Amino acid sequence: MSDDGEADVVDVLSDEYMRTILEQTREEPKSVDALSDACGADPSTIYRRVEQLQERDLLEDQQKLDPGGHHYKVYSARLREVRIRLDENGFEVDVDRGPTEAAADRFTRLYEGFK
Repeated sequence: MSDDGEADVVDVLSDEYMRTILEQTREEPKSVDALSDACGADPSTIYRRVEQLQERDLLEDQQKLDPGGHHYKVYSARLREVRIRLDENGFEVDVDRGPTEAAADRFTRLYEGFK
Protein backbone atom coordinates (compact mmCIF):
# COMPACT_ATOMS: atom_id res chain seq x y z
CA MET A 1 0.00 0.00 0.00
CA SER A 2 1.03 3.56 -0.50
CA ASP A 3 1.20 5.79 2.56
CA ASP A 4 0.98 3.69 5.74
CA GLY A 5 -0.90 6.48 7.54
CA GLU A 6 -3.61 6.58 4.90
CA ALA A 7 -3.74 2.79 4.62
CA ASP A 8 -4.28 2.68 8.41
CA VAL A 9 -7.66 4.34 7.79
CA VAL A 10 -8.79 1.14 6.06
CA ASP A 11 -8.02 -0.77 9.28
CA VAL A 12 -9.95 1.81 11.31
CA LEU A 13 -13.01 1.28 9.13
CA SER A 14 -12.96 -2.45 9.95
CA ASP A 15 -13.94 -1.59 13.56
CA GLU A 16 -17.73 -1.45 13.97
CA TYR A 17 -17.59 1.11 16.80
CA MET A 18 -15.36 3.46 14.81
CA ARG A 19 -17.64 3.21 11.77
CA THR A 20 -20.67 3.99 13.94
CA ILE A 21 -18.91 6.95 15.56
CA LEU A 22 -18.03 8.39 12.14
CA GLU A 23 -21.56 7.79 10.84
CA GLN A 24 -23.18 9.35 13.92
CA THR A 25 -20.97 12.45 13.85
CA ARG A 26 -21.17 13.08 10.10
CA GLU A 27 -24.14 15.47 10.21
CA GLU A 28 -23.93 16.94 13.70
CA PRO A 29 -21.51 16.83 16.65
CA LYS A 30 -22.25 14.23 19.34
CA SER A 31 -21.08 13.69 22.91
CA VAL A 32 -19.47 10.49 24.15
CA ASP A 33 -22.69 9.68 26.02
CA ALA A 34 -24.73 9.95 22.80
CA LEU A 35 -22.12 7.89 20.93
CA SER A 36 -22.11 5.30 23.71
CA ASP A 37 -25.89 4.92 23.33
CA ALA A 38 -25.64 4.70 19.53
CA CYS A 39 -22.91 2.05 19.72
CA GLY A 40 -24.36 0.12 22.65
CA ALA A 41 -20.96 0.30 24.33
CA ASP A 42 -19.49 1.63 27.57
CA PRO A 43 -18.25 5.24 27.48
CA SER A 44 -14.70 4.00 28.23
CA THR A 45 -14.77 1.98 24.99
CA ILE A 46 -16.01 5.00 23.06
CA TYR A 47 -13.35 7.28 24.58
CA ARG A 48 -10.65 4.86 23.35
CA ARG A 49 -12.13 4.78 19.85
CA VAL A 50 -12.53 8.58 19.80
CA GLU A 51 -8.86 8.94 20.76
CA GLN A 52 -7.81 6.58 17.97
CA LEU A 53 -9.93 8.48 15.43
CA GLN A 54 -8.47 11.80 16.57
CA GLU A 55 -4.91 10.42 16.28
CA ARG A 56 -5.69 9.72 12.61
CA ASP A 57 -7.27 13.16 12.13
CA LEU A 58 -10.65 11.63 11.31
CA LEU A 59 -12.55 13.22 14.21
CA GLU A 60 -12.35 16.67 15.78
CA ASP A 61 -13.73 17.95 19.06
CA GLN A 62 -15.47 21.11 20.17
CA GLN A 63 -15.95 22.38 23.71
CA LYS A 64 -19.58 23.00 24.73
CA LEU A 65 -21.08 24.67 27.78
CA ASP A 66 -24.25 23.24 29.27
CA PRO A 67 -26.87 25.41 31.06
CA GLY A 68 -25.42 24.37 34.43
CA GLY A 69 -22.06 25.88 33.53
CA HIS A 70 -20.24 22.59 32.97
CA HIS A 71 -17.99 21.96 29.97
CA TYR A 72 -18.13 18.89 27.80
CA LYS A 73 -16.87 17.89 24.36
CA VAL A 74 -18.74 16.94 21.25
CA TYR A 75 -17.15 15.26 18.27
CA SER A 76 -17.51 15.76 14.51
CA ALA A 77 -16.32 13.51 11.72
CA ARG A 78 -13.68 14.91 9.39
CA LEU A 79 -13.69 11.89 7.09
CA ARG A 80 -15.48 12.61 3.81
CA GLU A 81 -14.25 9.92 1.44
CA VAL A 82 -11.82 7.01 1.17
CA ARG A 83 -10.67 5.88 -2.27
CA ILE A 84 -8.81 2.61 -2.82
CA ARG A 85 -7.22 1.86 -6.19
CA LEU A 86 -5.35 -1.20 -7.32
CA ASP A 87 -2.68 -0.55 -9.93
CA GLU A 88 0.61 -2.10 -11.04
CA ASN A 89 2.29 -0.88 -7.82
CA GLY A 90 -0.34 -2.33 -5.47
CA PHE A 91 -3.04 -0.57 -3.52
CA GLU A 92 -3.25 3.21 -3.42
CA VAL A 93 -5.35 4.74 -0.60
CA ASP A 94 -6.50 8.37 -0.67
CA VAL A 95 -8.36 9.90 2.27
CA ASP A 96 -10.41 13.07 1.91
CA ARG A 97 -10.83 14.91 5.20
CA GLY A 98 -13.15 17.85 5.54
CA PRO A 99 -11.82 21.31 6.36
CA THR A 100 -10.72 22.03 9.91
CA GLU A 101 -12.07 24.92 11.91
CA ALA A 102 -9.59 27.80 12.15
CA ALA A 103 -8.30 28.54 15.65
CA ALA A 104 -9.74 32.06 15.54
CA ASP A 105 -13.17 30.73 14.58
CA ARG A 106 -13.00 28.13 17.36
CA PHE A 107 -12.09 30.84 19.90
CA THR A 108 -14.96 33.06 18.72
CA ARG A 109 -17.45 30.19 18.94
CA LEU A 110 -16.21 29.26 22.40
CA TYR A 111 -16.35 32.89 23.58
CA GLU A 112 -19.88 33.31 22.26
CA GLY A 113 -20.89 30.17 24.14
CA PHE A 114 -19.98 31.89 27.42
CA LYS A 115 -22.30 34.85 26.82
